[in-house]
Amino acid sequence: MTAAERAIEPDVAASGEFVQSLARGLAVIRAFDAGSPELTLSDVARRTGLTRAAARRFLLTLETLGYVRSDDRTFALTPRVLELGFSYLSALSLPEIAQPHLERLSREVDESVSAAVLDGAEIVYVARVPTRRIMSVRITIGTRFAAAATSMGRVLLAGLPEPELDRVLDAIPLEAYTDRTVVDPAALRGELEVVRRQGWALVDGELEPGLRSVAAPLHARDGRVVAAINVSTSATRDTVEQVRDVHLPALLRTAAAIDAELALL
Repeated sequence: MTAAERAIEPDVAASGEFVQSLARGLAVIRAFDAGSPELTLSDVARRTGLTRAAARRFLLTLETLGYVRSDDRTFALTPRVLELGFSYLSALSLPEIAQPHLERLSREVDESVSAAVLDGAEIVYVARVPTRRIMSVRITIGTRFAAAATSMGRVLLAGLPEPELDRVLDAIPLEAYTDRTVVDPAALRGELEVVRRQGWALVDGELEPGLRSVAAPLHARDGRVVAAINVSTSATRDTVEQVRDVHLPALLRTAAAIDAELALL
């Protein structure tokens, strides 16, 4: 059983409505990431929890459909996988609305800025204006990170109704990415309560050493938090005070401007 299958609610899995082969095929696609764009058959089997024989069948099927390419030893995704997310992005007006605002914000603070949405316990980047590379991992549209260890993730988690937040936090182990990462559930809930009260989140070196970021929520017309935007910088360039006193006001002005446009939808 793959990790994705284990995360499915028992009543859904038992209902007869759950298509196991589809879930496994998607798990094979998700096995590839920015850090491992090429994988061997053994790699895919290990990452998905599938047998080598099953992993091979899914890879060959995906190759036939044009979503995977292979050489003698390794497999890699093709650009065609972008089709799987294009329908979502093309129907989502938020990136289109946010992009010009993010570009202005980036010019104002001279730092990288991004927008993300929440998907389970992870954030997914939907818009970005990079100025320089400040992480060991290259961030692109579709990049995912653990929500609990990121400024945008904390803003998005803090915006969830309590029952939904409980389900998300109860379902995930908190992983220590650095010695600063908050891994105590009670401490994280305390952090989220602060974020909820003040309306923004500042995370210092919890996802990667030296990475500082501040994030603010974006709201739908009905007041729901639907996305987040952030400013990311390096500890070698900006102090925490600089982030809070200079970058945060610019970020909040940008969030308010985007909210005003979203309210018209």
